[in-house]
Amino acid sequence: MRARRLLFLGLHQLTAYHWQGGTLHDEGHFTIGPEGYAEFAAYLRHHSGCTFMLLANVAEEGYQPETIPYLQGRDRQAVIERKLGQYFFGASLACAKSLGYEKNKRKDERLLLTALTNPAFFAPWLAALAEAQVALAGVYSLAQLAPLLLRRLKIAEPRCLVLSVQDQSIRQSYLENGELHFSRLTPLQNSSQAGIAQAFASEAGKLQQYLTSQRLIGRDQALTAYVLAHAGTHKAIATSCIDTPQLNFVVIDSTDAARRTGLKTPPPNSFSDTLFLNLLASAPPAQQYANDEQRHLHHLGQLRTLLLGGGATLLGACLLYAGLQLYDRHAVAERSAELRAETQLARQRYDAIARTFPPMPTDSASLHRLIERHAELERASATPAGLYRDVARALHAAPTVEIDGIDWHLGAPRPNDARPAQTATPAAPASSSTTENATLRGNLRPGTSKTPRRQLEAFEHFVDALRANPALEVEVQRRPFDIEPGKSLKGSDIDSDDDKPRSFVLHLRRKPAT
Repeated sequence: MRARRLLFLGLHQLTAYHWQGGTLHDEGHFTIGPEGYAEFAAYLRHHSGCTFMLLANVAEEGYQPETIPYLQGRDRQAVIERKLGQYFFGASLACAKSLGYEKNKRKDERLLLTALTNPAFFAPWLAALAEAQVALAGVYSLAQLAPLLLRRLKIAEPRCLVLSVQDQSIRQSYLENGELHFSRLTPLQNSSQAGIAQAFASEAGKLQQYLTSQRLIGRDQALTAYVLAHAGTHKAIATSCIDTPQLNFVVIDSTDAARRTGLKTPPPNSFSDTLFLNLLASAPPAQQYANDEQRHLHHLGQLRTLLLGGGATLLGACLLYAGLQLYDRHAVAERSAELRAETQLARQRYDAIARTFPPMPTDSASLHRLIERHAELERASATPAGLYRDVARALHAAPTVEIDGIDWHLGAPRPNDARPAQTATPAAPASSSTTENATLRGNLRPGTSKTPRRQLEAFEHFVDALRANPALEVEVQRRPFDIEPGKSLKGSDIDSDDDKPRSFVLHLRRKPAT
């Protein structure tokens, strides 16, 4: 972070201070003139890496209250710049302070337009700052710090005056509801205690009369004047500053004010330059007089600080994440070591228990092969239950068919089952060891119709019901009636008294389920 240095520009000279944690170190005094400008330029060359803030205490100041319509963004800024140009033409150091909004339907905004009206007085100092390429944070007026002083001292007054002594001058500021409305500077002719006390009394009375004439306060309205002075001058001030119905004086001890505002080096006398400089360094006002071109290097420094801060934050986050990952890795490694130890202990316990078992008749590999073979045989084993169900479904559709026996086996057909059939299905592919083969023997009862044609139709219906099952292959090995192919069946071809059941033989092949 850049070191912060403060410049106090008064009526007769410029003083440079180094501020650090509420402590001010005087680093030089530079008179107004060519010699002082040259010394100041040499001072800046030795502190080119610092950030400077300029606090001015000059008499050439302008204050103008103004009201503008409710605007935002660029429109508001354009109106403010136009108003500043109208009231303070040619003043490069100007700014506007918002005083709130009117309580009406339009919500007009109240502004206090202020400017340092003698730019030539500031030009040599600002030129030296620009030439030295140093960062200028802003140009401020001492009157801007009066509201901050009262807030730090916890003084709340609707309307009051703040009087202070610095750089052989008396600063008088008028505040309303904690906001600056007017300020003026008067040179101090007599810097003795009595002279300072007399100046406080006279200048407070003059400012009260001016505010009344400008109708900023009522004619009979009472004001409280807060006088900032050293404890050694309180007696003289009490003698000179006599209360009136319109003006009431309250003395603030500068040493106590320095302590309450955080200044670690209190002023040794009634001059309050360092008190206001400490306020500026600790809490600079939001408004200041320098333009963006004069503060360009300061803006670059802020951007650099922001980038460095963001980078440092990101680096810290990455380091934190890496630390968490390292911690998790360490925890996982410890857990893995614990699991390995538990596994080793369990293996040792198992080996100890296994050694107590009786000896096996065979080795483990042969036992595993035997178990796998047994499981394979279990999966390959079959029963005739499926075939019986298929035959039962076909019998349900043929009530005149009776089954005398079924010879069932697995594997290829037996030789006595492979004799030529009278009517056979197309040749089936070779069956595997799990193919079911069965020889079905049965009888065909005459039923209600004893005609051979009807009985043969019932037999064919039974065979068709079996063939309708895609898992079955049916071969008719013997029919209930022996007839020649192509010859019609007549009743005279069969004995009329032959009403006995007609036997038949079928060969069934059932494919294994897939």
